[in-house]
Amino acid sequence: MDEHDEKKATIQRRDLLKLGTAATVGYLARGVVRDAAAGLPPLPANPATPAAMPTRNLGRTGYRVALFSLGGQAAVEQPDNEAVAVPIIERALDLGVNYVDTSARYGGPERWSERYLGQVVKRRRRQVFLASKTHDRTRDGSLKLLERSLELLQTDHLDLWQLHNLSRMEEVERIFAADGAVHALVQAREQGIVRFVGVTGHADPAVLIEAIRRFPFDTVLMALNAADPHHLSFARELLPLAVEKEMGIIGMKVPARGRILAAWKPPAPEGQRPGQGASRPGTLTMREAVRYVLSLPVSTVIIGCDNVAQVEENVKLAREFTPLAQVQMAELAARTEAIQRQALFFRRWDE
Repeated sequence: MDEHDEKKATIQRRDLLKLGTAATVGYLARGVVRDAAAGLPPLPANPATPAAMPTRNLGRTGYRVALFSLGGQAAVEQPDNEAVAVPIIERALDLGVNYVDTSARYGGPERWSERYLGQVVKRRRRQVFLASKTHDRTRDGSLKLLERSLELLQTDHLDLWQLHNLSRMEEVERIFAADGAVHALVQAREQGIVRFVGVTGHADPAVLIEAIRRFPFDTVLMALNAADPHHLSFARELLPLAVEKEMGIIGMKVPARGRILAAWKPPAPEGQRPGQGASRPGTLTMREAVRYVLSLPVSTVIIGCDNVAQVEENVKLAREFTPLAQVQMAELAARTEAIQRQALFFRRWDE
């Protein structure tokens, strides 16, 4: 595709995004949407990845993803933090990271995470598999979020667009309603604006299981760490289904925002969110935390970083990864039992 054709495809995809349902049906009948989808560029390829760390299949997508991927939170979502956030993103790609995850919700109304990523993506789009999310549960609301995501990320397409953090069964019912968000994912994929679609969640494996049974998502982003076996286990209940369906499986909350780590220092009680209080450090090293999750049948893990040194550490851990035996995994899980509540702060806890 030459420069003229690429610009034409970009305009066409963005125009299609703004069409209503009736207009979309008309375009589908004339084959225009099929042409737009066919105009997507090849899958990204970061030349630094093969020598940097092992890769795994991202499910049935055909993409080989590095074991460590960059999350769009931590420093990458903080307000007015470009001087820290952009070097983190640049260094990650330099070191072979080839998957970056963000969301329309990261960084508040200003969407700082997508803004910072856009500063890098505009120059290095073909090196990175770019994933974002919609937290709106309606079709129209989600399409509006997608349009703004493309603008902030300075790209004409996403490699993966996901439903953000399904936590309750009523949210599943809402996204599958006649005007629900699933229809936005389908429309965007058919129009060649997004390549793949996925679903994410932290709170309850049963919610994601129900969503996956209703729709053939390409990927699932789930909260997994060494404390997982102690409460509403995603590894026990959800992971086998995702493997069976050959989904791309992305692990998150690996260090539980530091709370699973022995080096973590709890903030003062007044600085902690209600219901998420913690009064003691964790019990694992970062190496143990990462090694535990990578020993599960996941494609990659996303981890937010506060500085470049953490990026470098995570790449090193991925490069040196060797799988744990079941007895070793059980030992690490046992060490997290006393801190399970703080390590699984994102789960549903009924009291």
